[in-house]
Amino acid sequence: MNAFTIMTLGCKVNRYESEAISEQLTDQGWHLTDKGAKANLCVVNTCTVTGKAAMQSRQAVRRLVRSHPGALVVVTGCYAQVAPEVFASTPGVHYVVGHSFKDQIARLASPHKGGRFSVTLVEDLSAPRLFQDLPITRFGDRTRPFVKIQDGCDAFCAYCIVPHARGRSRSLSPEIVTKRITRLQESGYFEVVLCGIHIGRYGQDLIPGTSLTRLLRSIDCPCSVQRLRLSSIEPAELSEDLIGQVAASEQICPHLHIPLQSGDDEVLKRMNRPYNSKFFRDLIHCIIRKIPDAAIGVDVLSGFPGETETAFEKTCGLIEQLPIAYLHVFPFSLQKGTRAEGLGDRISPETIRKRCQHLRKIGQTKRRKFYESNIGSTQQVLIEGKRDRVFGYLKGFTKNYIPVLVQATDEWCHQVVEVRLEKMTNGRVFGRLR
Repeated sequence: MNAFTIMTLGCKVNRYESEAISEQLTDQGWHLTDKGAKANLCVVNTCTVTGKAAMQSRQAVRRLVRSHPGALVVVTGCYAQVAPEVFASTPGVHYVVGHSFKDQIARLASPHKGGRFSVTLVEDLSAPRLFQDLPITRFGDRTRPFVKIQDGCDAFCAYCIVPHARGRSRSLSPEIVTKRITRLQESGYFEVVLCGIHIGRYGQDLIPGTSLTRLLRSIDCPCSVQRLRLSSIEPAELSEDLIGQVAASEQICPHLHIPLQSGDDEVLKRMNRPYNSKFFRDLIHCIIRKIPDAAIGVDVLSGFPGETETAFEKTCGLIEQLPIAYLHVFPFSLQKGTRAEGLGDRISPETIRKRCQHLRKIGQTKRRKFYESNIGSTQQVLIEGKRDRVFGYLKGFTKNYIPVLVQATDEWCHQVVEVRLEKMTNGRVFGRLR
């Protein structure tokens, strides 16, 4: 029997697309192997958002080639798109598949005649194009499936290769988004995560044009899925209307993930970010005024060229002042083909490491305080399908993204239950079923 394995690196969009590829392969008669079992087909969905992600993608490909001798190896994703020659010259790789051809992987894989060959299927994504739909009807064993509503990016931040890897922003039609969410709801899912590369630009390429706020209004209704969660959204695209829609909704989760990157205005300019620190500060306070229980996650990039010690201290100071719930901290790593490649005033790796370490400590403090502020409350928790490895308790998430451990039987898996958040021990929140 034909068996395949698929390895995914990077963002929610990559994970969605891997799920779509898996579904297409399954429909063609392939079956997904158990972890560690031999496969006839290996697919690696790569990432290149940072230098480290690119390195991990190369390592993953080489590891699968070694672990599955004789298997057909397909490399796809953002790294394959921007640097196909890297994988075309890697021994054991048969196909290098760019984003435009992801929907053909199942066809390429069957039948597999073996042998040594290398085929590259990559096209330039710089010209405007339509949204390439990779539909799914199921989402593995995940409790919170993703729906990809947008692809591409128009921002061209100085440190980022994604606009070159994904092309310009393009959107899935509202009608198809609604159908996809309805299908998942009918399949028994209680929560759907709307994801994209630049979801704040949703709908601006469609005719007639629309917006993320209008999309949310159209799918935020009693007959829709019980919970809607948004993936990362740019600060300049969080309009008052959008914040108001989240605040007024019973279904949209009070959880926003917003990239800051730096709290220093000069560094933000060098990064080509379209806002300053005051705008970001005012935005966060606006969100908390309208959505007091919101979990706000923030991305911060440390070590960008020209980030002086004073600039770093401004970033730390801004974050410490803001009522946020958690941080995602990324060390700057130079990417070929980005604007940052031509910038001077590079920061040493050791300095970047220390700055990231300091930021992560701030993030830990923020997370602990946010969790503590919710102790004593009763919240709706979506229980997942796997138990916590340490305590053996079931694990679930509140609408405002707090992971909660609950002592309960397996019948509660994949259900939304009412839980009182009772205590926090060693950074873990424990709750009791009501």
